[in-house]
Amino acid sequence: MAVDAVIFDWGGTLTRWHDIDFHAESLALAQAVVHREDADEHPVPADVGARLHRAGNAIWGRSRDHQQSATIADLFTEAGLDHDPDLLDAYYDFWVPHTATDPEVGPLFEALHRQGIKVGVLSNTIWPRAWHRGFFERDGVLDLIDGDVYTSEIPWTKPAPEAFRAAMDAVGATEASRCVYVGDRLFDDVWGAHNAGLRAIHVPHSNIPREQVGHTEGEPDAVVHGLAEIADVVAAW
Repeated sequence: MAVDAVIFDWGGTLTRWHDIDFHAESLALAQAVVHREDADEHPVPADVGARLHRAGNAIWGRSRDHQQSATIADLFTEAGLDHDPDLLDAYYDFWVPHTATDPEVGPLFEALHRQGIKVGVLSNTIWPRAWHRGFFERDGVLDLIDGDVYTSEIPWTKPAPEAFRAAMDAVGATEASRCVYVGDRLFDDVWGAHNAGLRAIHVPHSNIPREQVGHTEGEPDAVVHGLAEIADVVAAW
């Protein structure tokens, strides 16, 4: 069966895996917390960082267990805190060093296009579309992406089949059996892709935290140890 589209996970797949200091992330997020006008009655709590950390665990737990999507605003709501979206600079800056596109991505996307294959992105994320597309544009690969879906904009997260179908729609693909998903997670990416009818390629470089591992580990159709291998794998299919 020929391949019409290859759709990619983002973090840990199109970017290299980095271990993240989630306490430091929460402190960066806390810079966006604002004082309410009735601050005397409702002061900003002293445990802002801890609240945001717990809120992050809660929304990603709902993603893992119920495939429920969320946004940055939802995270603050979960923490019971008001925030100003214009004060997220510290949070954005915290993540920037972890957003570099793998150098093999551009040549791979070009190779897939030469085979007549569409290139897509499907990312479980709470970030806005503009952030992700900005990173792709910075690294010179945005124009090589035929369609991209970020779960902050849809109701579902991977491994829900609806998320994969949204990504297929974004690249104009109609038959799941003619699509391939590439990711670093055996639950979200491999099991999820198979459950939606796609083939799956695993990139096994990420140190997935135990609390992010889902209830099932899928068996990939192929395993690659570098993104450059994917074009040949897909061509063989």
